[in-house]
Amino acid sequence: MSLYSSYNLKALSILSFMGEIIISFSNWIWGPPILVLLLGGGTYFFIHSGFIPFRKMGHAISLLRGKYDDDLAPGQISSRQALSAAIASTVGLGNISGVAIALNMGGPGAIFWMWVAAFVGMATKFYTCSLAIMYRGKDSAGVIQGGPMYVIDHGMGKKWKFLSYIFCIAGVIGLLAIFQANQLTAVIQAVLIEPDSMEETVRNRWIIGIIMMSLTATVILGGIQRIASVASKMVPFMVGIYFFTVLIIVFKYVGDIPEMLQLIFVDAFTGTAVMGGAVGSVIIVGARRAAFSNEAGIGTAPMVHGQSKNNEPIREGLIAMLGPFIDTIVVCTLTALAILLTRVWETTENDGVKLTLAAFEIGIPVIGKYLLMISVLVFALSTMFTYSYYGHKCSNYLFGADKAKYYNYFYLVTIVVGAVASLEVVVSLVDGMYAVMAFPNMIAALYLAPKVKAASKDYFSRMRAKSK
Repeated sequence: MSLYSSYNLKALSILSFMGEIIISFSNWIWGPPILVLLLGGGTYFFIHSGFIPFRKMGHAISLLRGKYDDDLAPGQISSRQALSAAIASTVGLGNISGVAIALNMGGPGAIFWMWVAAFVGMATKFYTCSLAIMYRGKDSAGVIQGGPMYVIDHGMGKKWKFLSYIFCIAGVIGLLAIFQANQLTAVIQAVLIEPDSMEETVRNRWIIGIIMMSLTATVILGGIQRIASVASKMVPFMVGIYFFTVLIIVFKYVGDIPEMLQLIFVDAFTGTAVMGGAVGSVIIVGARRAAFSNEAGIGTAPMVHGQSKNNEPIREGLIAMLGPFIDTIVVCTLTALAILLTRVWETTENDGVKLTLAAFEIGIPVIGKYLLMISVLVFALSTMFTYSYYGHKCSNYLFGADKAKYYNYFYLVTIVVGAVASLEVVVSLVDGMYAVMAFPNMIAALYLAPKVKAASKDYFSRMRAKSK
């Protein structure tokens, strides 16, 4: 064996060992504590708010139309742009391949627990994004910033500052676009350039990764204004084309929908489809994939909503609340129905985006795979743009505004790494860091929940007085 081959084997064994550690850590941290924190905490917010996701949905939609926008308020972007940027990061591959992963790992019942997690997630986002406006801070350059780290600093005090550091360190790693790069590369290869050998596969992944890195660089190096502007234009287009495509499949199998919905509900409480009766495992898979999909409780949305030109914390919270509904209740459900109705989850060994691709090929022969590829391309790129802002903001807090600019270059390089890495390792790394981020964010939100409740009472009393 040559010296070169020996080094290659050692490098591969080290990478394999690191991958096993990442997967084990992710599976360990996504146990009962994080489940209690996200679902239990979200349920507390749901009840504590007086079931606000149900009662104030109409008011939230009217706010989204810009009726109360104030261009003179502090901040860098409008509330609509903030929601678009937040949705650009959440309505993405988590809805396409994340749902497929949920069905693979937890069966149809996992979708029900994704729905439950989404409704409590709406309440969570209401609280966390209201706090992002309520407790804004300034970075080392004197620019107004929002997000869990500033909420902890200004709402909880310096003795809790270690939570801010934990959140930001996990954010620098967990908010890399490695999952998006991995799955976009997989679908492009599957649709356009299915390789003949492993060498071709690896070569193509490197090429696609470098192209993605270049496209992302043109947007993210322009800062939050350019990211928000591009996202606000891409989001309606990407959601529209995906809706249209999935609805074709759903209408084709419309007679089977009641059977599939029954399967989702029955399996949610039996877990028999995949997990052999392990209902707890089905719940964990559903909550885990919902957190990955809509990010409620993770703390990403407060970072972008904290930049909104809004002096009313409750208004921002109400607008942010719409994110999990659009993301999980609407988009994820459509994806799940496409996969279930075509029954590819029972008959294929594909995972992630390839499972969804199989559903589209059966549901819409010939052109289905190309429509999905376009959706995946726009979804993945929009998410890549927004994630860069989140990671940049965490770097800004940790290292100062003057050094944070270097994060973007690190971020761009990791897009190429994500394109060639293993799906299981990529998903586990992101999942693990999401869980670490959730702890500081949810602790701060639970600690400061009475402040949001008081502000909510004041806001709605003023709204009632104005309407008289």
